[in-house]
Amino acid sequence: MRRLALIAALLLAGMSTASAAPLKPELSGLSFLIGNWAGGGKVADTGGSARGKSKITAEANGAVLQRHDHTDLYDATGKPTGGFDQLMLVYADAGAIHADYFDGTHVIHYVQAEITPGKSVVFTSAPGAGPTFRLTYVLKAPDSLDVAFAMAPPGQTAFNPIATGTVHKAR
Repeated sequence: MRRLALIAALLLAGMSTASAAPLKPELSGLSFLIGNWAGGGKVADTGGSARGKSKITAEANGAVLQRHDHTDLYDATGKPTGGFDQLMLVYADAGAIHADYFDGTHVIHYVQAEITPGKSVVFTSAPGAGPTFRLTYVLKAPDSLDVAFAMAPPGQTAFNPIATGTVHKAR
């Protein structure tokens, strides 16, 4: 019986490893994002802070990166003020990298990604009638990412920080 349990455990471990597909070549420069991350930072407009967890996985046979987060918000005194879940899908389309972000209230379509393979990525939404958003990830160490989210008001090109922080890979 013990032997069957060991074999079953090995099969399950093999199944979970086998389902982790490598990224398609178009997305391979973003492999540094894959993992379970946790951390926090500052929220510019409130003077408060945020803490959260993020899981970034390769999905759809490596054709999509999926980011799923939960973020908790705190005011300037450290008192909890709420939280929310987020989902972002990163994919290649028509020779470019795109990303779509959803949090139940907002949808952001990132139409441009400037990638330094294995080191950083800057996602930018299309300028238009509404604000333009920029999301930046910079690998600081194999287990540490700096994250910055910024916005340029309609008709302007200067980005103002919304939130900045650092996340660390969970072990």
